[in-house]
Amino acid sequence: MNQHLWLNSISPFVRTGRIMKSYSLTGEWMDHDHVYTYIEQGEAEFILSGVKYEVGEGDVIIMHPLMSHLIRSTSDLPLIQYIFHFDLFYDENRSRLKNTSAVHFRRDDILAKEMSLADIHPVAHLKLADRMECKKRFLQLQQEITIPVQKNILLIKSLCLELLHLFFKNQSEHNQSKGKMTKGWPTIERAIECMNKRYHDPLLKNEDVSNYAGVTPNHLSYLFKNQLGISIYNYLKHVRIEQAKLKILLGNKTITEIAEEVGFSSIHLFSRSFKEHVGITPSKYAATQSTNIQIT
Repeated sequence: MNQHLWLNSISPFVRTGRIMKSYSLTGEWMDHDHVYTYIEQGEAEFILSGVKYEVGEGDVIIMHPLMSHLIRSTSDLPLIQYIFHFDLFYDENRSRLKNTSAVHFRRDDILAKEMSLADIHPVAHLKLADRMECKKRFLQLQQEITIPVQKNILLIKSLCLELLHLFFKNQSEHNQSKGKMTKGWPTIERAIECMNKRYHDPLLKNEDVSNYAGVTPNHLSYLFKNQLGISIYNYLKHVRIEQAKLKILLGNKTITEIAEEVGFSSIHLFSRSFKEHVGITPSKYAATQSTNIQIT
């Protein structure tokens, strides 16, 4: 079926969503619905219907119904996955299903139109700017689907469609550039190394980063915009917010202490930047993670 034609007709139904943090994950699963997985941290092998894919931070994997998937974490860092289950089309009978396991399902039980994604390449690598959008949309989606009554169905559908859009957008770009070295990547790596070392310094400027990378600020700005789709300033803010999220997960420091440790000059600026980046305030994020992360 022409991809563009069936995409015009989908009306997704989101069944469940969760954040899974695993220190040593090995297992095999099969679900009766689609599984959308974003890798927030760590690396893993996904063996999908016998085909192995090595995935890491920034990758999205979509598994269609009844696709067997074996997952094995392969890095020292805990594997953090943002996961939601969905149907491409709303069906009243299927909407009542709570469990996602396909233990009692046969292929004949799955509606043919739900298998429209069976032939796609299942992995897409998101550009940095799109990773930020993906995480923000996921957290919004998770908030909506956990509301016990009066869920905003239209908002849930629209967020699911936006997340699917990010997958297809980056899938096509990834396939076109497969096997090609990113232009100026050694320079970008040096700049990122600098930011990861000095993110806690509130006085760190573009000039400092570009000097470390060995190029002019204008050239480094061009490389970041052209290759990563993001400014140097916003990438540094991304590093700081990601570090803050890790510190929040540890749960042993106040929000004010964390803001100072990750390089923000004020708690007000930190809270505003965090909400812009993540979609919710730091305190709400802390509460969300304590109730919604599954640790395995």
